[in-house]
Amino acid sequence: MPPSEDERLVALAARLEREDPRFARALRSGRPVRPREYRRTGAWWGLALGVAVLGSGIALSQGLLIACGLVLVGLAAQLVDPDQARPGHRGPR
Repeated sequence: MPPSEDERLVALAARLEREDPRFARALRSGRPVRPREYRRTGAWWGLALGVAVLGSGIALSQGLLIACGLVLVGLAAQLVDPDQARPGHRGPR
């Protein structure tokens, strides 16, 4: 006998609470926030830091700062990029 719809909903709510408690609490309060997959604030700060390090490396003519800035910008750009494994993502053709 298949589980009832109520049991499925309870299981789904428990999994959501376990995976992203901030999102689940916000839904309960009636003021939803972005799910974890769409929060990229840290990635944007990393991108800004990388650009600042890259710019200061160029201004000071320091190869090590330029290299660190390029690495930081590359890492942050990967984090800012949406999940390419998601269905419906338009990748390169």
